[in-house]
Amino acid sequence: MKISVAIPTSSLQDESLKIDKTRKISVLARACAIFKIDTIYVYQEGNNGSDGNFISMILKYLETPQFLRRRLFQKVNDLKFAGVLQPLKIPSHITPTNAKKIVAGDIREGVIVTVKGKKFVDVGINQLIQFYGKTPTGKRITIQFKEGYPRLSVKEISKTESKTYWGYDVKERSNLFSLLSEWKGNVIITSRKGKTVTNYWLFLDLLKKEFMKLLEVEWIKYKMPSPWIFFQTKQLKQYVLKRHYLER
Repeated sequence: MKISVAIPTSSLQDESLKIDKTRKISVLARACAIFKIDTIYVYQEGNNGSDGNFISMILKYLETPQFLRRRLFQKVNDLKFAGVLQPLKIPSHITPTNAKKIVAGDIREGVIVTVKGKKFVDVGINQLIQFYGKTPTGKRITIQFKEGYPRLSVKEISKTESKTYWGYDVKERSNLFSLLSEWKGNVIITSRKGKTVTNYWLFLDLLKKEFMKLLEVEWIKYKMPSPWIFFQTKQLKQYVLKRHYLER
């Protein structure tokens, strides 16, 4: 099962200093890694437009293995306090640097580089490995070793082919509505103003599903303009409680 998380830019509104914002994003990233989140969506909320790019930058930086960061990230102001970031300690980051320990089947992150007109992939060991794919130079890829040391031949794969959690993707959206409009799966929305989920609320959700089963029949019978109008009637609620719960 794939899990995604949506983070609003307003999540940083209580922090005025960039170093505090950096620390807060680090905590969010660490939590997402612990719970094996596949995709983090950053959406705009409020007037703090620049925070969206800042959140995305820090999240992507943290998810990138340490040995690739210098090749993929330039020195920018948003990374000024990168030293306070806590490591994610996910499998893609914990890889041996000794080439002799690499065996066939190992998976790593790498970046494509060009040397004397030939493509190589840097995977964080003391040598570059020749690459024959079509991926352009400077692109980050996930590779799997077809042969271990000393031949060290590789092929590009999707990170979803890894049997262990391999990190998250970061995507940006203009607002929450646009994200929910395109979303196809289940949605859980949280808020500091929300109510704690208990067995009572789960029971109400189950009851609602029972209502909807009846609506398909009763809506046609009474020719109501909308099934949700009929759903709200007190008579139907009493009918469902009596027929589907109290008589069982």
